[in-house]
Amino acid sequence: MRETLRRRIPFVTGLLTVVSLVVVVAAVRQLVPETLLPALPEGLLHTIPHVNALISALAIGTITYGWRSIRAGRVRAHRRAMLASFVLFVSFLGLYLLRVAIEGPTTFDGPETLKLWVYYPVLGVHMLLAIVCLPLVYYVLLLAVTHAPSELGDTPHPRVGRVAASLWLLSFALGIVVYLLLYVLPV
Repeated sequence: MRETLRRRIPFVTGLLTVVSLVVVVAAVRQLVPETLLPALPEGLLHTIPHVNALISALAIGTITYGWRSIRAGRVRAHRRAMLASFVLFVSFLGLYLLRVAIEGPTTFDGPETLKLWVYYPVLGVHMLLAIVCLPLVYYVLLLAVTHAPSELGDTPHPRVGRVAASLWLLSFALGIVVYLLLYVLPV
C-alpha cells in the first residue's frame, strides 16, 4: 500500500486538494444538508472563532518550531511538530466549516473604508494562501509518510516544505488578523 501511494503522490495530492476544496465551497455556500449537521447550542457556535484564533496561534508556534527543528537537524522533533501543525489545521478547518455551514460566512460590520482597504485585501490574501497551501501541505505530508527520513533529502520535500511552511505561516497569521478585524476590533 505504501509503495502504491508513493508512486501516486501527485495524483493523491490533487485528489485530496479537489475534495477539500469541494467540501469548503459546499460549507461556505451552505449546500451541506441540514440532516448532516449537528444541532449545536448557539453559545458553542459563537466560541468557534475564538477557539480557531487560538488554534491558529498554536499552529504558528508548531510550524515555527518544526522549521527550526529541521534546520538544527532534529528530524523527530520536526516530524512531531509538523504532524501537530497538520492536526491543528484539520481541527481549525473542521470547526470553521461546521460553523460556516450552519451560520454562513461572517460579515464585516466596520466602516466601509476599512472594509475596502484593509479587511477585503487581508481576507483575500489569506484565502488565496490557504488555497495555494493545501496541495503543498498534502504533497509534503504524503512524501513524509511514504519515505524514510533518510530518503526525504532526495525528494522535493525540503524545497516544497520551505515554501509550504512559509505560506502556511502567513496564512495562519493573516487569519488571526481577519479574526481581530471581525471579533476584537469592531469599530
